[in-house]
Amino acid sequence: MRFFLSCFLLIPFFNAFSQEESVSLKEKAPIKIDSLYREDQFYFGFTYNTLQQKPAGLSQKKFSTGLSLGFLRDMPINKDRTVAIASGLGFSYNNYNQNLAITGTNQLPVYAIIDSKATYSKNKFTQLLVDLPVEFRWRTSTYESHKFWRIYGGVKFSYLIYDKSVFSDGDGKTTITGNKDFNKFLYGLYVSSGYNTINVYAYYGLNSIFKKTAQINGEQLGIKSLNIGVIFYIL
Repeated sequence: MRFFLSCFLLIPFFNAFSQEESVSLKEKAPIKIDSLYREDQFYFGFTYNTLQQKPAGLSQKKFSTGLSLGFLRDMPINKDRTVAIASGLGFSYNNYNQNLAITGTNQLPVYAIIDSKATYSKNKFTQLLVDLPVEFRWRTSTYESHKFWRIYGGVKFSYLIYDKSVFSDGDGKTTITGNKDFNKFLYGLYVSSGYNTINVYAYYGLNSIFKKTAQINGEQLGIKSLNIGVIFYIL
């Protein structure tokens, strides 16, 4: 009888010992780390937009801004996964304040440089584009930390899905959408560099915003864009 009583009293002891040993083994078990990680990212950018290769007399006196957002799919190409190629899909909205008045209609637009003595309240054109970026990536990232240095650069292909120009002076307001002289297909080079979330960004358009049909006094409007700002990457 004493033997059975002793066994009964020892059961809680062995049970507690077994639980403690189990917890200890779990604490000592190695943590499995994913060595096949990707830097798939959402991005958001804010830029200051300037026009390059402008015709004589064209200037930008007001601040012109641009916004972009999208997603990039990361494809590492080395063992350490610090070098990669990425492609994605996004949208850009670009605003250009300048003194190039666009009047007429969307099928018969008329272009003219606004005289410096003329008075007007608004003159700008805006564009909404679908973007396809393809970039080469170098970074110091590891699977243990998302804070790292990076240099990303590549080419961005864009398709114009909406445009609007507005010219307003004392005689009235002219608004044109779907201007036939805007290039539907745009492409350019870009680079971004920085640490962690915030990075500097620059884009230069390789082809003109306007088609060859857009002219002032027989001179083609071969205007290109240069956009400089910051870009944020979010995992």
